[in-house]
Amino acid sequence: MVNFSSILGDEKCEKHLIFSGEIVLGGNFRTFLYFLGLAYCFIGLSAITARFFRSMENVVKHTRKVVEVDPVTKTEIIRYEKVWNYTIADISLLAFGTSFPQISLATIDAIQNIGKLYAGGLGPGTLVGSAAFDLFQIHAVCVVVPKAGELKKIADLGVWLVELFWSFWAYCWLYIILEVWTPNVVTLWEALLTVLQYGLLLIHAYAQDKRWPYISLPIARDDRPEDWVPEETPYFQQEAHEKVECYDEKNVDTVEIFSIYSENLTDPLYVRVPQIDEEAEISDEVKETTLEDTHLFTIWTQQFVDALRLESPESKKLNNVYLRIARIFWQLLLLPWRFLFAFVPPCQIAHGWISFICSLLFISGIAYIVTRITDLISCVTGINPYVIAFTALASGTSWPDLVASKIATERQKTADSAIANITCSNSVNIYVGIGVPWLIDTLYNFITYREPLRIQNAGGLSFSLIVFFSTSVGCITALVFRRIILGAELGGPRLWAWITSAFFTLLWIIFILLSSLKVSGFI
Repeated sequence: MVNFSSILGDEKCEKHLIFSGEIVLGGNFRTFLYFLGLAYCFIGLSAITARFFRSMENVVKHTRKVVEVDPVTKTEIIRYEKVWNYTIADISLLAFGTSFPQISLATIDAIQNIGKLYAGGLGPGTLVGSAAFDLFQIHAVCVVVPKAGELKKIADLGVWLVELFWSFWAYCWLYIILEVWTPNVVTLWEALLTVLQYGLLLIHAYAQDKRWPYISLPIARDDRPEDWVPEETPYFQQEAHEKVECYDEKNVDTVEIFSIYSENLTDPLYVRVPQIDEEAEISDEVKETTLEDTHLFTIWTQQFVDALRLESPESKKLNNVYLRIARIFWQLLLLPWRFLFAFVPPCQIAHGWISFICSLLFISGIAYIVTRITDLISCVTGINPYVIAFTALASGTSWPDLVASKIATERQKTADSAIANITCSNSVNIYVGIGVPWLIDTLYNFITYREPLRIQNAGGLSFSLIVFFSTSVGCITALVFRRIILGAELGGPRLWAWITSAFFTLLWIIFILLSSLKVSGFI
């Protein structure tokens, strides 16, 4: 039940974020400041996620040298093949990367509650709310992204059906744990099985992609892009190419990915990544990335210079003085984050893995601050933390998911990566985002107390799962009808695209409304 006395200010929250003097401020003013801080953290989260994507692209583009001997001529044939499979990259790097803010938040929440016999509701609430935001709101955005009349469909329906099955099963599995096998508690074996099922998802999806006999669906695959990273450059970036400082070698094509956050291509968040063509891949000198041939020290130094530089808003689109002021204000707002993230090493080092790991560390740090602020908002207002989790936190931490799917819709010829990111992220939310924190807590409780882990507000979580599952059926049904009638899941006539988008948004509102009423005690 919501604590209305706290909302009215009859009770004072004694907790503070930075200094103890915060508690003398009025409850309304403190709430405003904390929500402001939460929004600023989400801005930083989006910014570091952009850097994360850049490093992930370098990881995905990594190739290995394969030497084969022609059985007839006995000559050696050298070719280069990608280390990462298209489908596995979608499920692991893309889905895991975009879900990492929620996973970090849930893990931090679990560590803070370690040693207690119950698990906090902040992590699970955020992850279930994120799943609803991903499925409904991201589909709502992606369906209207293609140009009027343009259709983008899923090329590999078999892989999508496998991913969809494991996504739905994840939430069925969570409900079984909470309400059927061991109501309101989680055992060590249940937590361990939850994590292991992520591995089964990877194996099943890879088997479907390779069309392994007996365990794959006999569904033909249409043409799809062979590279996870698309090649075309958005039109607004082409206009800015002359302004870009050339960090890379000459005569090497480049690709700018996930640039929704800024059109400033000299921004340190958007260091240009070399896109090597097939002829260049034959050369070992081009393939081997060293400090000398990519000037990594120069790039890293330039990251700090660009972080402190304000770009003059001279653009035809910014001929209004108020828009220019807003642009400058936005750059000043991003300045601290840009300088902080300039410490992340360039993504050209070690095929992007060092930048990848450092980005995850920054994301974890921001997630920790977010958990602290959320706890304070709940303390000051009396609002159930679970409500804050599946509304504000879920929407804010799901922003990277939305950006990834939107860009994939714009850049890819098919809808595979955009929709796979949604379904796979939802699977990762349960198998990893909830499974790992529960495994940490249950293992500690088993070793220390020989007791299972009790789930706080398990009834509200179970109710949200039922609502989510019911509304999900409506969402998937709409996609199926679009495939049958229009021939594609995304795009189509503008009117029908907006109607579909409005329907998805309505499903999300229904989920938020019913779940909020349940945990607040009104249902």
